[in-house]
Amino acid sequence: MSTPLTPRQQAILEFIRDRIGQGLPPTRGDIAEAFGFASRSAAEQHLRALADKGAITLNEGRARGIQLPAAQRAATARTPIKTLPLIGRVAAGQPILASEQIEAQMAVDPDCFRPRADYLLRVYGDSMIEAGIFHGDCVAVHRQPEADSGALVVARIGEEVTVKHLERRGPSIRLLPANPAYAPIVPADDQEFRIEGLVVGVLRRFDQPS
Repeated sequence: MSTPLTPRQQAILEFIRDRIGQGLPPTRGDIAEAFGFASRSAAEQHLRALADKGAITLNEGRARGIQLPAAQRAATARTPIKTLPLIGRVAAGQPILASEQIEAQMAVDPDCFRPRADYLLRVYGDSMIEAGIFHGDCVAVHRQPEADSGALVVARIGEEVTVKHLERRGPSIRLLPANPAYAPIVPADDQEFRIEGLVVGVLRRFDQPS
């Protein structure tokens, strides 16, 4: 390959190598799901860019028509690509990492975050926009049951799971939004309250529809 690959292209190439090493090349749909693309056409664009750089060859008209050049085929015997489970809307009363909560396994290295991420949680709504977290973003979460005041946390209040700043004042707790249109949340005495984890990163998909 004479032209260097971008980090995203390198990640997709590693994914292709891993899937070929398991027996079959991925489909465009497989790639779109693994990398969070809104459509298969986005995956196709990345594949054509890889082909133009000589990293792969494409057999037109075949769903799995992706091949590695002969010089790269030995690279398929490698450690599988690292992933994180993506959690969508959390069902009331269910553990966050229960199998039925997991939408997909995303091609994101957990060790890219400090502390290490355990899962991705999709955010709904605009209550945290001033913290740089928008509707549809995914936050990377490190599981832990405690957090200091001021930390950005994933918390469970009753039957809801939310992303907010934690505020501690003596024995009292408030969850603070990052949008003046929303009021702080104060858990009632009869509500379940639990910290599920610490937000350690934000991922945004720029090709998602508005």
